[in-house]
Amino acid sequence: MKLKLIIVCFVLIIIFTGKLSSQETRRSPASFDFDEAGMQFIAPDTLTKVILRFRIQNSITLNTKSEDDFEIANSELGVRRLRLRFGGFLYEPRLTFNLQLSFARGDLDYEDTQYPNIIRDAMVFWAFSKNFQIGIGQTKLPGNRQRIVSSGDLQFAERSIVNSKFTLDRDFGIQTNYSNSILGMNYNLRTAVSTGDGRYAPKMDGANFDYIARLELLPFGKFTNGGDYFEGDLAREKTPKLSLAAAYSDNKKSTRTRGQLGKKLYEPRDMTGTFADFMFKYNGFAVYGEYANRRSKNPITKDQNGNIQYVYVGDGYLLQASYIFHNNIELAARLAIVEPQSKIYGLKDAEWNRHITLNSTYYLHSHRAKFQLEVTHNTAENKQTSAVSKNWLFRFNTEIGI
Repeated sequence: MKLKLIIVCFVLIIIFTGKLSSQETRRSPASFDFDEAGMQFIAPDTLTKVILRFRIQNSITLNTKSEDDFEIANSELGVRRLRLRFGGFLYEPRLTFNLQLSFARGDLDYEDTQYPNIIRDAMVFWAFSKNFQIGIGQTKLPGNRQRIVSSGDLQFAERSIVNSKFTLDRDFGIQTNYSNSILGMNYNLRTAVSTGDGRYAPKMDGANFDYIARLELLPFGKFTNGGDYFEGDLAREKTPKLSLAAAYSDNKKSTRTRGQLGKKLYEPRDMTGTFADFMFKYNGFAVYGEYANRRSKNPITKDQNGNIQYVYVGDGYLLQASYIFHNNIELAARLAIVEPQSKIYGLKDAEWNRHITLNSTYYLHSHRAKFQLEVTHNTAENKQTSAVSKNWLFRFNTEIGI
């Protein structure tokens, strides 16, 4: 797997370096290029362009004691996300960058690492052609689609429990992005080699990395305004649009319970991740589905005192559908299921979990300014004891930014 991915990366670089031209555009449909929205700063010589954007997300979340007892068991009120983002090109249109900082405590991965991870994205890209781009630095990995979609472009206030258990999240490494078409069908190919340990990666012994590849197929053509990477059919596609994707991750000797996320393991573990998803949109309707799994031969680790930390191995299933009315009010529903593998039955937080969520969103200005109200029914079952708990979650969310 290592050798194959390395060969693919170098072959692509060799092929497309030979086609370089000073007239080629920096934009790549498969890239992480910064879009044109935001405050723009352009140097007098036009060789440098910086775009500034920010986001504020404020949320109120209430959890009931049980399915029948509506007394509030706990509540979360505060700034969920506060982001500052810069992007653009420097000195040469093919040299682009993406810088994103986070400032809200819940956005820093502090609970797991005890370190304030302010840096979310710090990437430098070089566009070898309009179709091929390579980048180095820290950003999202090409795993499941819902993680790649910006949290500011979600139709629910938060990503699903499937994402929280199985996503690859962010990591430092090298990524390649290539887009083209074959027999009239567009496709995007993304690859990455990263540390495998996330934003707060410790010093590694040897060269044990995470090797990742993701392929996307668009049989009905490209989505309007890149709609395969924002949720809900805000563009009201005039013809049916579909994206089919699959991704694979081979993470060697990771140090955290969920690869790039989670508590520190007592011993490193190898783990693999498999993802498949689809996005369909047409005339205000949108349907999105996702499957994810993680496997590890020996997921459980122990310290000298017998304390346990384990790799979360299992499967996740997600389906959500929505319709946006002409008054910019959207109704959406989501079903998300997380099922642990039998190897970790009975361990803390290794529960079968199901969320059924109904959501209403008013888009004041697309995803940049919106108000959301949602209710979730949560069912959790301990597969070892068959103990079941159920409760309700109510959430009000506001999002504003540029």
